[in-house]
Amino acid sequence: MFAELVQRCLDATFETEFSIEGNFVRVPVKGRDYWYFEVTRPKKTRKYVGPAEDPEITQRVEAHKEVKQDKRALRKLVSTLTREAGLAAPNRFTGDIVDAMGTAGIFRLRAVLIGTVAFQTYAGYLGVKLPGAALQTGDADFAQHYSVSSSIEESLPPVMDILHSVDPSFRPVPHLSDPKHSTQFENATRYRIEFLTPNRGSDEYLDQATPMPALGGAAAQPLRFLDFLIHEPVRTVMLHRSGVPVTVPSPERFAIHKLIVASRRRSDAAGAAKREKDILQASLLIKALDVTHRLDELAEALTEAWHRGPAWRAAIDKGLKMMPKKNRDTSVTILQQALASIGEDLDGFRLSEG
Repeated sequence: MFAELVQRCLDATFETEFSIEGNFVRVPVKGRDYWYFEVTRPKKTRKYVGPAEDPEITQRVEAHKEVKQDKRALRKLVSTLTREAGLAAPNRFTGDIVDAMGTAGIFRLRAVLIGTVAFQTYAGYLGVKLPGAALQTGDADFAQHYSVSSSIEESLPPVMDILHSVDPSFRPVPHLSDPKHSTQFENATRYRIEFLTPNRGSDEYLDQATPMPALGGAAAQPLRFLDFLIHEPVRTVMLHRSGVPVTVPSPERFAIHKLIVASRRRSDAAGAAKREKDILQASLLIKALDVTHRLDELAEALTEAWHRGPAWRAAIDKGLKMMPKKNRDTSVTILQQALASIGEDLDGFRLSEG
């Protein structure tokens, strides 16, 4: 039922965004082909759709005229999945925020929903139940590569307009080191929206806001390790209203990334609370990937991170050791089984057992 919901929501979104009055055209850019949607009246315009090599996008391009939207049926599917199947749904405000951002085009422009809001979607994606303690959040985070944001040649509407359509009390939060830019937006109840981007350059960029041409006037906070998290994301649906199509990190990358970020949290009370949630979410996903027979994907994500260098290996090891002993022993066993499933033997990984 969830798979049906995902397919129908993505098809419905495609129908909503791209009128049958226009046409899809393939445009070569720097040696790669991309789909654009072209409308000739009242004036000729083109809207970026995505890489032509993406089979899901190409399939929807071909089926565009046959897609029909049925909100009522989709709402019934969502209701059945949440009330009868017990799958996780976001709180209404978070759902409305992500829905507004999605409708504005943030996922079409290849941004990725991350953090606990993304974690909430894995129950349906993997077909497992996740405990409520791991799902609570007071913010929503979006990530986008700067290279993507600067090359698409299209932007969201003004981000403040999008947020004000949900809650007029949202305001930009000036960046500490660059007050002319904002990477965070906050409402009267201190609910925060944050935009992030990978930092693979010098550490001097970590304290600077990066202007993002595709994000409707928002800048983004550069973060280490984020490129690993949002590489090859997956499409799924948030169980809100009639379903909200989203793009989130693959669950195996999310799990490994949580081990890494847990090891780097501050030692104050706020950092400790986030660290506890990080390692809980990592352990839950590692177990879920085991019971859903996705050990190969888990092993490949772990291997990639492990081979990125000593700092990555130390962070993974430290994150595992922060788990309660029972969870740590289970997680290490599953990770070792995953590595064995692809014939990989990572030098030094067994040290994590200590």
